[in-house]
Amino acid sequence: QVQLVESGGGLVQAGGSLRLSCQNSGRTFSNYAMGWFRQAPGKEREFVAGINWSGGATYYTESTKGRFTISRDNAKNTLYLQMSSLKPEDTAVYYCAASASGSYLRASTAYNYWGQGTQVTVSS
Repeated sequence: QVQLVESGGGLVQAGGSLRLSCQNSGRTFSNYAMGWFRQAPGKEREFVAGINWSGGATYYTESTKGRFTISRDNAKNTLYLQMSSLKPEDTAVYYCAASASGSYLRASTAYNYWGQGTQVTVSS
């Protein structure tokens, strides 16, 4: 069973940086592609970044590419999201997710397991 717990969220000023972590307590972490999603008040859940099982392929959106970096350490059962040049528009609850299929990673329906979320607030 995959169990995901996010951490690292908080309050930061515009232009600052944060590093989110997602710890997996299960024993099959390397078998799953992983992703980060976020949901802001009044908006639908949206894709932030994705990564394949080995970490050799990554996926972003136009709004996150160049500012955010997704990575994973399979030996530590941990997924990361390094965020820099943060903007108030990045304010949201960020969720970690695991995908068994490893396809269509920009769609939330591709993921089988979800964490509880961590709040990121960027002040102007």
